[in-house]
Amino acid sequence: MRKTILIIVAVIISAMQFATYAQVTQKQLKERQELAKASKKELNEKVSKAARKEAKRLEKEKWQAAPGALPIEKQLDRSYMLQMQYDEDGFPMYVMGEGMSIGGNYDAAKMQALELAKQNLAATIQSEVVSLVKNNVVNKQLDEGKAASLAKIVNASRSRMSQSLERVITVVEMYQVVNGNNRQVLVRLAYSQEMAKATAKKAMIEAMEAEGDELQSEIDQLWGEE
Repeated sequence: MRKTILIIVAVIISAMQFATYAQVTQKQLKERQELAKASKKELNEKVSKAARKEAKRLEKEKWQAAPGALPIEKQLDRSYMLQMQYDEDGFPMYVMGEGMSIGGNYDAAKMQALELAKQNLAATIQSEVVSLVKNNVVNKQLDEGKAASLAKIVNASRSRMSQSLERVITVVEMYQVVNGNNRQVLVRLAYSQEMAKATAKKAMIEAMEAEGDELQSEIDQLWGEE
């Protein structure tokens, strides 16, 4: 009897896990469909004057769109549109990061450029969290001692943030031939502000645990989750 009950419980748990996985997969599929729809719409629209102007400058410098990517002016236009999106509180909806690298082959240069762009994203997120900590001190929601400890954790969490970035959007990918036959690759990434906050909090908690500190409530407070 006990064995039968355990089997039934295991089946129920497996079914629940599968249902959760199906929901996540369905959500990701919907997001991808919406992104594909938006990309198709963008492709048929005229690009902004600023994008055309920068594209001409880059093309004069022998920059080319990556194989299979949108034309440079379309990529730039999309980058500008994401940068100009703000939420209802007036804050940018996307964090942007850029990286550039030179390699003997395209793939190697691209991988390094992506890594640098992620590090750039992490640095921007880190800077925003530090500002958030300072604002909490100014508003007397956090004492300076706790703020100093949080700042230490933020610094320790930067590499974790860079490694934890998921589902970043590559909005610009181009290259130019330099120094004979080497490839210099430029990538620009966009990362939703909502996911940036979640990534920062997760990285800070991991850093806090590694440091042996007890600042969970203060970390929650930064995002109004007391």
